[in-house]
Amino acid sequence: MTGKKHAKRYAKMFLNAAGLEGAEKGLRDLAILKALRETSPEFRNFVVSPMFAEEERNAALDALGRKLGLAEVTVKFVKYLSERDASDALEEVADRAVALYAEMKKLAKATVLTPVPIGSEYDARIKESLRKLTQREVEVEYVTDPSLLGGMLVKVGSTMYDGSVRGQLRLLKDELIKG
Repeated sequence: MTGKKHAKRYAKMFLNAAGLEGAEKGLRDLAILKALRETSPEFRNFVVSPMFAEEERNAALDALGRKLGLAEVTVKFVKYLSERDASDALEEVADRAVALYAEMKKLAKATVLTPVPIGSEYDARIKESLRKLTQREVEVEYVTDPSLLGGMLVKVGSTMYDGSVRGQLRLLKDELIKG
C-alpha cells in the first residue's frame, strides 16, 4: 500500500491521535520532520531503508524525537508510517494534516499583494473584511509587489480578489467595449 495514496487518511489518523489540544504542537513537529526529510538524504533513506531492523529504526526515531523535542504522538506516528512502508508520504501527510486542521478550526490563509508595505492600522481592517467575506478566522501573509500600480490582490484558498488599479482598469475597458 503506497502512503501517498492514503495521505488524507493518515492525516486524519494523526489529528485524531494528537487531539485538538496537541494538534498544533504535532503539526509543528511534522513540519520539522518534513523539512528534515527534504534537506537530509540520510534521514530520508534511513526511514525507508529495509537495511535497518524495525527495533533499530524505532530506537533511532525515539532518540531523534528526544533531541528535537518532538511530541510522543508524532514519534509514534512516524514509526507507524515506517511500519506500513508509508514513510514516503510524510510530506503529503503533513500538508494534508495542516489543511484538515485549518478546516476543523475554521481557519483560512490569505495572501495579500500590495505595492507598499501595509501598516498596522490597515492590517486589522483587512483581516476583519476577510473574516466577514470567508466567515472564518483568517491568517494573512503580506507580500510587497512593487510591480502593482496600486490597490491590492488578495488570494484566499484558490479564489483571487483583484482590487488592483490594473484590475479595475481592465474591468472598465471590458465595460466600455461592451458598449
